[in-house]
Amino acid sequence: MADHTTNPATSAEGDRTYWSANLRIISVCLVIWALVSFGFGILLRPALSGITVGGTDLGFWFAQQGSILVFLGLIFFYAFRMNRLDREFGVEEE
Repeated sequence: MADHTTNPATSAEGDRTYWSANLRIISVCLVIWALVSFGFGILLRPALSGITVGGTDLGFWFAQQGSILVFLGLIFFYAFRMNRLDREFGVEEE
């Protein structure tokens, strides 16, 4: 368990590194979410209309169900990655 409270310089650098990693994870999740919900569900829907999934075209599927399922997956991914990041920096919950 890393202790970032002993040295103020180390603590500040550790805090910056932690938040930088956190923002990187958030950015990746937001890009994936925007691509799937706005890109696949709206912008690319005509291009995906020839591919069928469950009796409907893929663009419609992303607009109605796929973006929600991807969003739920991103929530679990974010929780998993943040728990791992918290353990790396010694700030996990007990």
